[in-house]
Amino acid sequence: MITEQQNKNSIDIDLKSIPEIVTIFNQEDKVVIDAVAAESEAIVNAIELIIDAFNNDGRLFYIGAGTSGRLGVLDASECPPTFSTLPEMVQGIIAGGDSALRKSIEGAEDNYDKGTIEVRENGISANDVLIGIASSGQTPFVLGALKEANYNKATTILLSCVPPSDELKDYINHFITPIVGPEIITGSTRLKAGTATKLILNMLTTISMVKIGKVYNNLMVDVHASNTKLIQRSIRIVQSITGVDSTVAQKTLKLAEGSAKTAIVMIEKGVNRTDAIDLLDRYNGFLRPILNSS
Repeated sequence: MITEQQNKNSIDIDLKSIPEIVTIFNQEDKVVIDAVAAESEAIVNAIELIIDAFNNDGRLFYIGAGTSGRLGVLDASECPPTFSTLPEMVQGIIAGGDSALRKSIEGAEDNYDKGTIEVRENGISANDVLIGIASSGQTPFVLGALKEANYNKATTILLSCVPPSDELKDYINHFITPIVGPEIITGSTRLKAGTATKLILNMLTTISMVKIGKVYNNLMVDVHASNTKLIQRSIRIVQSITGVDSTVAQKTLKLAEGSAKTAIVMIEKGVNRTDAIDLLDRYNGFLRPILNSS
């Protein structure tokens, strides 16, 4: 298995100087970028499947163990503050539960049945997408979940760093397989495989959110202003799009109950919060057609 092979470029790494080891890491990370780029078509197809699910009131789930599970939970947890999504819209499931986020529970990944139980308990079904994350492509917990999700007619995707076996194709609809090669420290898939996973998850959710109207230009207009930093960002976003000064932006944001997108419509169209929300609903949350309309 590729993820367990020895990397010839890091042989005798314990004898090398720190600058030499840093160079090895930099060289190997360049391999990751190329491996992810080679999967562009598969990533595009996965994003299209996710968008279809979102447009049909479906959900996106990530499921994984260890580093893979943590990365899925991380990506899912960033969606509500960044895009004001409901917590249930994008969810991460990790083998061993939330305690596994801080402390390794290595045996949890071998529990095939627990993967199936997670799918049942979360009601994953036909409108949903389940992305299993498993660098080796063999994690029983993940495969159990994918098989159960397929049985429930959910869309199933496997993100792994090995080519898929024919057996997996029986119950997995789509594969994303960046082949990053052997790890610098043999078998430590938190390294190159983890980096590839993070890069791909960034694209899956971010591009999906762009395409369902959560971004205008390159601004996160659906940001949930829940702390000082995000409030200030919201003010800058409103100013950037409408051209008003910070005082007007801040006042309108308050009237809009913290929604930058609503505040922008209120200013640009000269309407109150209720009418701004109605306009956004009419255009399925897309800001650009509202601003371009007469």
